[in-house]
Amino acid sequence: MTTEYVHLSAEERGAIMAMKQQGCTTRLIGRTLKRAPSTVSRELLRNGWRRPNQDMRMGRPLIAEGYNAVQAGKRARRVRRAARQPRKLCNGSALWCCVRGMLDQLWSPQQIAAILKRNHPGQPRLQASHETIYTAIYARPKGELRKELTSLLRQSRGARRPNGRVDGRRGTLSDMLSIHVRPPEVNDRLVPGHWEGDLIKGGAN
Repeated sequence: MTTEYVHLSAEERGAIMAMKQQGCTTRLIGRTLKRAPSTVSRELLRNGWRRPNQDMRMGRPLIAEGYNAVQAGKRARRVRRAARQPRKLCNGSALWCCVRGMLDQLWSPQQIAAILKRNHPGQPRLQASHETIYTAIYARPKGELRKELTSLLRQSRGARRPNGRVDGRRGTLSDMLSIHVRPPEVNDRLVPGHWEGDLIKGGAN
């Protein structure tokens, strides 16, 4: 079972700042906030806090006056925005216009991905995998635009099915006769093998 990490809130950062000014330990702050001590220590190191007797070292510049909750919140928001990669097939981009034009010509996403790779070798920004194209279509909110895009696909499904076969046919054998289609003499149970389990070896048989 996986646990979902929740970013520190402004109130939690304020509590860390106040408790650090009072000389509280990292473990005490973690217990008070119901957070792991490693979460608190990472937050402090990430934002330049250092102990009064700690020497300066290479890396992130350390702040002698201590942890600042306001500056830490600003840095967290800035890093979070920078970590988000923009979508490759966003509306209005040249790549999306190219892909949309080929969809209008009833090319499949696999064919479009192959054409882009062939026409733009060594240029990842001008390429898109078929999974990226499918995501750009099915990730759109339900509406006329999504319905129009899915109608251009050969299957024209409203939602995409997973790649694996999970349609309930897993584990079945093909070309098997039903148990009801059997010779009449089987009902008499006169030949070994007509009774279930009569040929199983074992001490209790």
